[in-house]
Amino acid sequence: MKRLVAVAVALAVIVVVGAAWVMHALRTPGTTSTLAAVLPHEDLPRAPDGVRIRVQVLNTTGVHGLARRATRLLRDQGYDVVEMGNGSPALDTTVVLDRSGRPEWAASVAKVVKPAVSRTQRDSSRYLDVTVLLGRTWRPPPQPFDP
Repeated sequence: MKRLVAVAVALAVIVVVGAAWVMHALRTPGTTSTLAAVLPHEDLPRAPDGVRIRVQVLNTTGVHGLARRATRLLRDQGYDVVEMGNGSPALDTTVVLDRSGRPEWAASVAKVVKPAVSRTQRDSSRYLDVTVLLGRTWRPPPQPFDP
């Protein structure tokens, strides 16, 4: 019985110390740790403040869930993904299309979903600023488990 109590106390101490380390790592600026994998992508460009850039994300590959992963990444960076789905034909390289005559917006999105090329293909009939056509070379960044 004493041994069981000692093991329970040791486990409780480990949990408390681990929680304290995590809290310290989250509060300390500039800390690099394994927590960096689940924090926002600081090195990627963000959508300009006060500007709504409407984005469509289309997966042209056969990889299930790629458009969803790109949508999460773009939304984390402040872009407004208004539509996602599958597209054709299948592409090797990701292509970012400027739909509204703002090539700098398409170039900014292309930096988030790199490697990508951006092109202008205006289409005023769409309520979009940018279309992302995900190609086979695009790899989503690692993300934490999301049930």
